Amino acid sequence: MAHYRYSALNQDGGRERGRLEAADAEAAAQILHKRNWLVLELRASATSSFTTRAERPAMSVTALARFTQQLATLLGAGQDLQRALGAVLKQTTDVRQRALVETLRQQVKAGRPFSSVLEEQGRQFPTLYTALVRAGEAGGTLQQTLSQLTDYLERSEKLRGEVINALIYPAFLIVGVLGSLVLLLTYVVPQFVPIFRDLNVPLPLITEVILALGQGLAAHALALGAAVPLLAAAVTLSLRDPQRRVRIDARLLRGKVLGGLLQRIEVARFTRTLGTLLSNGVGLLQALVITQQVCGNRALRSQLASVTEAVKGGSTLVNGFGSAPLVPDLALQMIEVGEQAGQLDAMLLKVADIFDVEAKRSIDRMLAALVPTLTIVMAALVAVIMLAIMLPLMSLTSNI
Repeated sequence: MAHYRYSALNQDGGRERGRLEAADAEAAAQILHKRNWLVLELRASATSSFTTRAERPAMSVTALARFTQQLATLLGAGQDLQRALGAVLKQTTDVRQRALVETLRQQVKAGRPFSSVLEEQGRQFPTLYTALVRAGEAGGTLQQTLSQLTDYLERSEKLRGEVINALIYPAFLIVGVLGSLVLLLTYVVPQFVPIFRDLNVPLPLITEVILALGQGLAAHALALGAAVPLLAAAVTLSLRDPQRRVRIDARLLRGKVLGGLLQRIEVARFTRTLGTLLSNGVGLLQALVITQQVCGNRALRSQLASVTEAVKGGSTLVNGFGSAPLVPDLALQMIEVGEQAGQLDAMLLKVADIFDVEAKRSIDRMLAALVPTLTIVMAALVAVIMLAIMLPLMSLTSNI
């Protein structure tokens, strides 16, 4: 699939800009024509991690979950899809979301399948979302599928929120520790240099080291400040190399410090995605291809691609992971049991529940150890700096 940037006029004469994926330029133009848009410009675009506001999805994960829940509730109450979309439209206040829902309603009103309409919106709806809706339409269980999608989106966002919330306090604490040390070394410590020089006091080694470090930081503050963003940019550019990114992500998963936690988070994500797809009638091969797209870890994504090829050749899901799997043994054992019992979808969802709980416990344990550890480290470093300053003064007073 190639990426294309487009500029077009919608049915109301408004300008639409964005990016979509298609097999070629002709397919991209057809997608825009199906939206009843007049194409003004269409050009190939390199894949980038940066998107403009117009290219970003109109709905966040939380908003998408709310939209899906409202739609499922209305369909469950007996309304048809067009009226359900109209009711959701009345409850939507965001301008971009209203435009998106109105487009969906108009296309459904014209008699088009809901899944096709969603697929034509490009980045607005994930591949997982459109695949499940298509499966729900084919099986006549769209309302149940949307309810499951709501549960999936809410669980995914909850896990993401727990990880982010767990990292907020340690991040502020680390910034506070580093800021305090930099302030001490660049401002407080240099104030004592002329004092010690005037008093002609012999300086211990620890004091000389701290004074030299403080003077060096103060003298090269601007250079160090410029080096930080340059270093960050260099790291970002190096991570754009796919092979290097895969190697780094593999080391992270196998790391002793955070490897276990990252494994639990990634396994919970991919098993819940795969289990949800299978339980809604999506074929295993197609489900594996879609699951690869939701994996944040490139190494696991690469291994899932190998698993997909192995399954395509007749292998079982577990054997496809090979001799060096990037997922824990417990997950593989449970998946194998599910395959043998013919209940792979249910077992995958059970694996996701287990690893969701384990990830939460790991985060809690990490925080329980990290916060006091950082506090002790900060206290120790401040104590070393204060000792380096006080030793010469104590030596001076003892000689008086």
